[in-house]
Amino acid sequence: MTPGDKPPEGHTWPEILCTSVRSLPEHRTLWIALSGGLDSTLLAHLAAYCYPTPHDVRAIHVNHQLQPNADATERFCRQLCEQLAIPLTCRRVDVQRSGGRAGGLEESARQARYDVFEQLLEPSDLLLMAHHADDQAETLLFRLIRGTGVRGLAGMPRKRPLGKGLLYRPLLDFSRGDLSGWATAAGLPWIDDPSNADARFDRNFLRQRVLPLIRSRWPELNRRISHTARACGESVFLADRLAALHWEQCADHCGRLVIERLAGLCPVERKNLITWWIRGAGYPEPALRDWGQVIGELIGARQDGAPEIVGEGFAIRRFSDRLYLVPATPEALPVDAELSPQRPLRWGEWSIRLIPASEQTLPNPAIRVSTRQGGETFQPTPRGYDRPLKKWLQEQAVPPWERARLPLVFSVEGDQQRLIAIGDLWCSGQYSGSAPAAGWRLIVERDCD
Repeated sequence: MTPGDKPPEGHTWPEILCTSVRSLPEHRTLWIALSGGLDSTLLAHLAAYCYPTPHDVRAIHVNHQLQPNADATERFCRQLCEQLAIPLTCRRVDVQRSGGRAGGLEESARQARYDVFEQLLEPSDLLLMAHHADDQAETLLFRLIRGTGVRGLAGMPRKRPLGKGLLYRPLLDFSRGDLSGWATAAGLPWIDDPSNADARFDRNFLRQRVLPLIRSRWPELNRRISHTARACGESVFLADRLAALHWEQCADHCGRLVIERLAGLCPVERKNLITWWIRGAGYPEPALRDWGQVIGELIGARQDGAPEIVGEGFAIRRFSDRLYLVPATPEALPVDAELSPQRPLRWGEWSIRLIPASEQTLPNPAIRVSTRQGGETFQPTPRGYDRPLKKWLQEQAVPPWERARLPLVFSVEGDQQRLIAIGDLWCSGQYSGSAPAAGWRLIVERDCD
């Protein structure tokens, strides 16, 4: 049999196996994560069998370029998908080797693979991955040894968001022995990854040396671990529901936590809420030695104190009576830009528009947008005195890291310019109100979850 051959004509797959692949969430395009190994090869055959054309089934193969047979494996996947009439996308990645440690390389390869999946998936796309019950047992034991909480012991979820789409694992109820038996009975070929035999990798060490010993004593290991994962998953669900309720109580309308309200929760509830907030923003939960102490310092800091929680790609900062979750490296802003009538300007997290206030035809004003350069003044009221912008922003309790990102809007006349708007905090009456004197209405809006 050549690579990619289908099972003999008349071969039927077990109904229990087909049901797992047919019972999928709603989707537009069905993607198969295809490595060329036993599990994903079987899954590709099942998808082609259960979803014949014209259903939109596709496959994605990520070539990590790490193994001597990497190119041969890619050719195998191409031949397989050609035989199954499934379009295949192949992506080659350069994996960063982490300090020469096998575990680091393993994690780097995984991250590179998932980066490709995230880039590929579009809204309503569904990516099938061929993880099975043995993989689940291996994952839980690996996390337990490495150190984890209930969320980690919930194991790999059957489904979760991934990029713009959804990841789904239809084979979690089956052991690798089950899958191998069905694939062998169907006469399917596959290619084994030689790195799977390298016990320097943590997961391979567990798979080859530890788990067989445990199963020799407790043959029902997969079932027991599956039960533990479900129980922990239920606990995670309840913790997230509780965090959502506490968020309604403790957050303001712009997604910031109010210190006084947060202080009313017990320490475990505070940690649960803040870690839920971090994950919801798309950041990994930081590994802190003492969450209670860190959160206590945030709550108990002086008004002029600046404590923070720093994580991968983000920071939680306190300013005045609020906690803010901000990117560690926010989106870069232009130096300055021209604002044209009826052509919205995107300025970081801000949207700025200039629209006519009446049907009367008026000449286009010269409007410029910039950030603080230092020394700016403005006239808050028509007959008032000029005020330094720096002092005014302090009085408005604008966090220091936000002051540098506020869009400042100027009207330009010859060599003179006049500040007419400060973010969404203030706008001159010349360009606001029901009948702005300039004949143009300036609208500055900020994204606010």
